[in-house]
Amino acid sequence: MAPSTTVSQRKKIKRKAPRGFLKRVFKRQKPHLRLETSGDLLVHLNCLLFVQRLAEETRMSAFENKCGVIKKEHVQAAAKVILKKSRG
Repeated sequence: MAPSTTVSQRKKIKRKAPRGFLKRVFKRQKPHLRLETSGDLLVHLNCLLFVQRLAEETRMSAFENKCGVIKKEHVQAAAKVILKKSRG
């Protein structure tokens, strides 16, 4: 058998945080805000953790409804739960 000549169409995962983009957004939104050098990385990590929690809660919501496909309603319900938990 000849080896396959097709090339994988997988996208490359970025290994670095978009530091320049985050700094630009902070400067535009809050020009008076002063962040330390790794502050943007902490914000990026917080966003990633939120998305991960949202995905887990959405999966649980879809599972409780005995639905194999995650729908918009599942995401909205999960977002309400997560935002309520994160208020403190």
